[in-house]
Parts: sequence; structure tokens; C-alpha cells
Amino acid sequence: MAYDEELAERIRALLPQDAAVSEQAMFGGLAFLVGGNMALAASGQGGLLVRVDPSELEELSATTAAVPMEMRGRPMRGWLRLGAVDVATMRQLSRWVDLGVRYASTLPTKT
Repeated sequence: MAYDEELAERIRALLPQDAAVSEQAMFGGLAFLVGGNMALAASGQGGLLVRVDPSELEELSATTAAVPMEMRGRPMRGWLRLGAVDVATMRQLSRWVDLGVRYASTLPTKT
């Protein structure tokens, strides 16, 4: 399954418009990077992947529709997955884009 191109366009509309933001095809999806660090992605399996502060992971997964992301059956620390229905509106999506961009911005820049 290819990533949701409409979701990718909606993400683009919410991202800061500066040189630190880039895109890269990864794992069948489209990743959005801030300073070379992956912040979020339109998943190739559908929905959205969001990078968050690992210390917030438990609370976010307990209080929202987000679930911890797994890759090959292993949990990915600091990553959440949301279904397309959970980011159907710009208001819903905006919260997650902000979280992903904010956390990725705290990480050392990659070249």
C-alpha cells in the first residue's frame, strides 16, 4: 500500500516553511524531517507516524487514539501511530504535526 498523498499534502500545509524541513521516501511512506531528524510520516500502511518525546509516550497513548508504533513486532521508543480517521480534520492533524516538529527540533541536527 502506498502512502496517502492527500494526507501528505495536508501535513505539508502545516509544516514550518523553512530550509530545516525536508521530505524523504522511507519504508513505503513519506517521511518529513526537521534538521535531518524524522518528525512524522504519512505511513505506507495508512495513517500517520509521529515522533514524540519518549517521556510523553505513555500518557499520549493512554489519553488519545494514538498507539505505540511497532516495527517487525518490536515497539519503537518515541513513536506513535494514528489511523487515518484519527487525523481526518486539520485540527486533529495539526496537534500531531506540532508535537512531531517540536520534538524533532530538540534533536541535534543531522547533515
